[in-house]
Amino acid sequence: MPPTPTDASAMLLIRHFETALLELFARGELSGTTHTCLGQEYVPVAVSGLLEPDDHVLSNHRGHGHYLARFDDPEGLLAEIMGRKGAVCQGVGGSQHLYRPGYLSTGVQGESLPVAAGLALHLRRQRPGALACAYIGDGTWGEGAVYEALNIAALWQLPLLVVVEHNGIAQSTPTARAMAGTIAGRAAAFGIAHTLVTTTDPARIRAGLAPLVARVRAGEPLIAEFRVPRLGPHSKGDDTRTAEQVAAMPDWYPAAAAADPALDRAQRDRVAEVVAEVSARPLAEWTHG
Repeated sequence: MPPTPTDASAMLLIRHFETALLELFARGELSGTTHTCLGQEYVPVAVSGLLEPDDHVLSNHRGHGHYLARFDDPEGLLAEIMGRKGAVCQGVGGSQHLYRPGYLSTGVQGESLPVAAGLALHLRRQRPGALACAYIGDGTWGEGAVYEALNIAALWQLPLLVVVEHNGIAQSTPTARAMAGTIAGRAAAFGIAHTLVTTTDPARIRAGLAPLVARVRAGEPLIAEFRVPRLGPHSKGDDTRTAEQVAAMPDWYPAAAAADPALDRAQRDRVAEVVAEVSARPLAEWTHG
């Protein structure tokens, strides 16, 4: 079943945005680094459809899709990455460190979980029914802060949703070589509910997660593990896998593009227009306050 037009539009936007970033880096028009979510775009699109305005989102280094699914703001995000006027954080956060009300990303692995637990405690006290949603990868399960946060979340019955994008590789290390046991087993150790998502259809994902997320809002933390491919490099060009290994991975994009070529073209054109417009802007100027 293809994604709905709204879901497909968001997924295609994220795909073409990420592809454009890699092209900009290849042309030497960007500085620093960036981590694309190619292949994983459907996860934040599905999850964002379950979130309410008062919910808080905690993202990570591979977070462009999380931001775009939440805010539909490619202009502000690209301006931030390029250090141009109109940037989300005046150009000082870059690709990994973004802040706007209700949203925070960090490039420090595992840092978001303790912050998310604190936010969840605040929401439980001040905004009952709201939740904190933290996105992490499978490699982050090597960080002790993850387990401290989960322990507190279980003990204090915090409205914490942990979305795990399990792409099977942490930078360049296969997860199987670095993590013993399973994520489900680690969730069970804390008495936290766990669900495994394998479909790429956002509507089906939301239908399955909706009753579980309702329990999160009532104070039952949840770990939602998505099995996803990572089609791009760790960063902008440091992939240790062979082209054949990457080509063999599943990808939702070809079917979605074939199902609605006009929508695919429209989102490709939208991103191209954003790149041209933002590239022509003056550099951002930091103002304190």
